[in-house]
Amino acid sequence: MTSPRILLALLLCGSSAATSLAAELDSGAAWPKFQNGGQCVVPGTGLPKEWSAETNMAWKAEIEGYGQSTPLVADGQVVVTSTAGPNKEAYFIASFDLESGKKLWQVELKNPSPIENNSYVSRAAPTGVVDQDGFIANFEGGIVAAVDKKGNLRWERNLVDDYGPITARHGLASSLEQDAAHVFVWVERSEEPYLAALSKQDGSTAWKVAGLGSTSWSSPRLIDVDGGQHLVCSASGKIAGFDPATGKRLWEFDQIANNSACSPIPVAPGKFLIGASEGRGEAAATTEGSSNGVIEIAKQEDGTYAADFAWQAKKAKSSFGSPIVVDGTAYFVNRGGVLFGIDVETGKQKSTERLPTGGIWATPLSQGNLLYLFGQKGTTAVIDMTSGDQVAENVLFEATEPAEGERSQGGEVLYSAVAVSPYLLLRTGNTLYAVKQ
Repeated sequence: MTSPRILLALLLCGSSAATSLAAELDSGAAWPKFQNGGQCVVPGTGLPKEWSAETNMAWKAEIEGYGQSTPLVADGQVVVTSTAGPNKEAYFIASFDLESGKKLWQVELKNPSPIENNSYVSRAAPTGVVDQDGFIANFEGGIVAAVDKKGNLRWERNLVDDYGPITARHGLASSLEQDAAHVFVWVERSEEPYLAALSKQDGSTAWKVAGLGSTSWSSPRLIDVDGGQHLVCSASGKIAGFDPATGKRLWEFDQIANNSACSPIPVAPGKFLIGASEGRGEAAATTEGSSNGVIEIAKQEDGTYAADFAWQAKKAKSSFGSPIVVDGTAYFVNRGGVLFGIDVETGKQKSTERLPTGGIWATPLSQGNLLYLFGQKGTTAVIDMTSGDQVAENVLFEATEPAEGERSQGGEVLYSAVAVSPYLLLRTGNTLYAVKQ
């Protein structure tokens, strides 16, 4: 296995498929998948500390329709997905120039699962991946499509035609994961959920197995275990690990609750960080303690695998944004905007601070001694991790409240942040911002 350097993480791919992409990723101008594999430490220096809608903007681009996915960045392009129409009839894959924000190309696809377009269902929520041949997008309605770097369609799969209708509570949000040869698609629908591996060359199915049978808006993650990898999926009250080569379920863990939103974050071989929110009445019958902490995968004497908490946080909880690990500290932000710092080895709480951001949907980033926390309502707090002081508070847009007697439609939401030196890219439903020092 080869682990080519990417901007924020290690993209664990087989050498045969990764060679041509590795040089580009090493250049520091790439973000090839959701959360970049869960490692959100930005090397180098130069990210802006202060900005607003009027200052430090290199460019701003309007996105057709609305989308909640994280931008992908490679080959000087920023690629986003979105959906439009009263019933989300159309899906879009659009590319923008990284330096200017000019739209380069756009691909339109038909949604096979139309549903009313509103803030209570996912709207182009899954994030795709970059591979050596271009971009692969995933949409909650059952479309997976690959395009080359010029926007030409390489292949398209309609999973509804192949495997039946997709119905899920509030829609699906699971992003793609990838290895050298395949993308992994997790369709945790209401009936007969499944996990599948599709060929990156032609979209054909390599394997398809049963899903977890529980509510989830998180994404599958490849975790290093015993010199190989497990594909780990987290749904409310249940986490399972699969063999990425065959789809065989290797282990299952159910001593957890309310873990429906945060994706597993690698910490060390065989260990990952998991976040859980304050819950919506979900429960695991025999769970004790918090469902936020580090889970360890261990090989048993009989050769099978089992997973259990290495430690559980006493007070820390998460929001929709996953926790991250920086220099031995795990950071969690709860729905009220309280930041918890936990020693990643022992689980001992080191710090706590109330932020001006409120809850977060975007995964935090860090560079040097600075931690960036992106509030869903447009406010970003920049924290000095050495002193614990807040060094900046940046407002991207003014949050709006519904008029008296009106039902909230969610307002503008900051969904994701991507760092590609020297830019910090911020994405809302219909706008892409590029901030530069």
